[in-house]
Amino acid sequence: MKHNFLAGSAVLLLALVFQVKAQTTSTATGPVRYEDFGAKGDGKTDDFEALVKAHEQANKMGLSVKASDTATYFIGGGNRTIFVMTDTDFGKAKFIIDDTKLENHRVNVFEIRSALNPIKLSGISSLSVGQRRIEAKLPGPCLVVATDASTKRFIRRGKNQNSGSQQTDVFLVDEQGNVDPKTAIIWEFKQVSRIEALPVDKTRLTLRGGQFTTIANSTEASEYHARGIKVGRSNVLIEGLEHRITGEGKEGPPYSGFINVSRCANVTVKDTVVCGHKTYSKIGSAGSQVPMGSYDISLGSSVNVALVNVTQCNDIMDRSRWGVIGSNFCKNLSYEGCKLSRFDAHQGVVNATIRNSTLGYMGLRLTGFGEFLIENSTVQSGNFISLREDYGSTWKGNITIRNCRFISGQGGRILDGSNDGQHDFGYTCYMPTRLVVDGLMIDDSKSSKKGPVLFGNFNPQFTSAAYKQPFPYAVTHEVVLKKITTTSGKPLMISDNDFMFKSVKVTGLPPAAAQ
Repeated sequence: MKHNFLAGSAVLLLALVFQVKAQTTSTATGPVRYEDFGAKGDGKTDDFEALVKAHEQANKMGLSVKASDTATYFIGGGNRTIFVMTDTDFGKAKFIIDDTKLENHRVNVFEIRSALNPIKLSGISSLSVGQRRIEAKLPGPCLVVATDASTKRFIRRGKNQNSGSQQTDVFLVDEQGNVDPKTAIIWEFKQVSRIEALPVDKTRLTLRGGQFTTIANSTEASEYHARGIKVGRSNVLIEGLEHRITGEGKEGPPYSGFINVSRCANVTVKDTVVCGHKTYSKIGSAGSQVPMGSYDISLGSSVNVALVNVTQCNDIMDRSRWGVIGSNFCKNLSYEGCKLSRFDAHQGVVNATIRNSTLGYMGLRLTGFGEFLIENSTVQSGNFISLREDYGSTWKGNITIRNCRFISGQGGRILDGSNDGQHDFGYTCYMPTRLVVDGLMIDDSKSSKKGPVLFGNFNPQFTSAAYKQPFPYAVTHEVVLKKITTTSGKPLMISDNDFMFKSVKVTGLPPAAAQ
């Protein structure tokens, strides 16, 4: 009996060993698989907890994660976040994110997180514009984020008026504190309220594939919903992802971005499909009805972010859908080969480039500094470039338009905006110092107006030297025009406001229209 008992125990123990081994084979050497942690992938069972546990294991072991190509993972409204710290291949798997019953609309479903902790910097009480070095010894390259709570910038005007945002700057430094000149400090900090360094990861983390469908929240609410993928780590590639939206009703909340890049550097989103959200409205801060901006890509306090071959799942000319992207406090943004409803810099971008891309009905909306270049691209909007009037229609720097096409049914203005010099935005406002238009075909064949215009009428009241501007608006110094054609045969005019632009130096006479 004793021998049989021991033999039986041995068999049972061996069976348990094989069972444990079968459950952990993928997690021992990688990749980690969701099914090993209980995911059903049937599109009905809530797999949220299984995905959380799978990535916890992968993060702990330093292993990659691989989804099943045949699975449909259902993610319910639980108050959880899946932290991604290793390469993840979603492949052809489908993910259903159900936002109809949420425990917390503010949390993201996924967060790409660094294992490197932020470093609070001490002894830095001020910063200067263009400062080349900060006093800091760091473990390696870092993204520095600095704020001055006593100084307000971007004091918004209009239906969404506000009292402004704390002065914020982001810049890259090396281990000796030397500032990367491509991310130069743009604000004067008489005092620094908070400053921290976020280490830049040496290796790239890749998130690849996945077909995501959001079942939208359709409740009447105005608070922004997250429920996407937050990128909070530097050196990241998101590639081959697709996002679509269903379930939008007559009412619904705004979304802050399915892909939300925040406080990081060197991020590329490539070969990805995003989705424009339905536009809902609310009563704004000025007491009138305003649309609520709702985004599928949001960029905040980040540098060196590139969108490559990113397209929309819906029509970029569909005016029922809000512009697909918004950004704040960023530097060095770029589009390459994209087809999206707009490019929009809210509270400032420093340096931006658009190449080989097509922009839809919301066009190009800019606030910012430095160099802006759009090349070999098409804009299908009322204006080719709109400087955002709610932030003073300001671009402190230069703008270059090269070999582009402008399709406008309204006659169109190449550069438009509005600033009457009566509002303090928290900074001096500028039109671009130098505007170069080198190759622009203006398709105005459907316009009944007298012809396209270089500058819109930024201030209809400014028609004589008697006009007073408590907050002066600096007008463009120089314009260079080359190879501009119109399909209507109508010539390009400088502006409807001759007085405001009388001192602008224009080289290259308004060219004859194309036949």
